[in-house]
Amino acid sequence: MQKDRAMELFERGLQALSNDEPVRALSFFERALSIEPLPIVKSYLAYCIARERGQVSHAISLCEEAISVEKDNPLHYLNLGRIYLIKRDKIKAIQIFRAGLKHGIRPEIIEELERLGTRKTTVIPFLKRKNPINKYLGLVLSKLRLR
Repeated sequence: MQKDRAMELFERGLQALSNDEPVRALSFFERALSIEPLPIVKSYLAYCIARERGQVSHAISLCEEAISVEKDNPLHYLNLGRIYLIKRDKIKAIQIFRAGLKHGIRPEIIEELERLGTRKTTVIPFLKRKNPINKYLGLVLSKLRLR
């Protein structure tokens, strides 16, 4: 009975999130978590806390708790990756999205990775990416559309 009520609130939170109402979703997720501490609820609550309240550290720990309980649920990795994007840690977010894909193909994760894009290989592979020769040679070749 309690679990059904928590899942109902969770579903309403997902609906609010899909309607771009994160504050409303946050309220539903908090109520659902108070009824039944389900990992999926923790994960989405963590994302909303990071997005709306800016409590990124707390959100990361909540999401990692959810992952420790359900390692094979890619939605936890999706939410954790989004939290790292809020933190402006793109590299860590990409690593987490890729880890999530290992546990299941989710279109949302693929969309996030496509939105972030990929970098081209360096022009001169034995030099580091930040090397000025690589940097400016890459820019020139891109302007000339040779790359």
